[in-house]
Amino acid sequence: MDHPLPVADALVRPWRTAAYVAAAIAVAELLLLLVIGGSALMGALSDRLQLAAQERVLAPAPQIKPTPRKPAPVAVAKIPRSRTMVMVLNGNGRSGAAAAAASRVHARGYKIGTVGNAPRQVSRSLVMYKPGFAGEGRRLGKDLGVTSVGPLDGIRAGRLGRAHVVFILG
Repeated sequence: MDHPLPVADALVRPWRTAAYVAAAIAVAELLLLLVIGGSALMGALSDRLQLAAQERVLAPAPQIKPTPRKPAPVAVAKIPRSRTMVMVLNGNGRSGAAAAAASRVHARGYKIGTVGNAPRQVSRSLVMYKPGFAGEGRRLGKDLGVTSVGPLDGIRAGRLGRAHVVFILG
């Protein structure tokens, strides 16, 4: 059977104080070793980094070869002129100009859709195309000698009806 220690013996523990002192000394030594080792490591690393930076600065610049660019694919007309529907709009304000331009377009083999007035005046003639009909728009521009060819701008595709391309006379 265990017997409890007398009260006077239970309160005196000299080994506990010695253990605390030894642990404190060990922690202090560990911190000192970490500081010394860390500074030595940082010194060596700093020297290597400085040497690498100097080599990089003094090294000749690498020659970069330009990559050859492939030309953008030119849109090709998918449907023939006889099936390409063109809307002709008068953008110059002269009476009858749209009808005359429509007969010029029809003479080149295109189908004529709506003929009317443009929503705004334009200074130069232009050709605009619906999405997916860039080839037809470029072909019409080339046939008519119009250099300003691009996608629809300011006209909604739904307003074109069955037309694939718009020719605005300027």
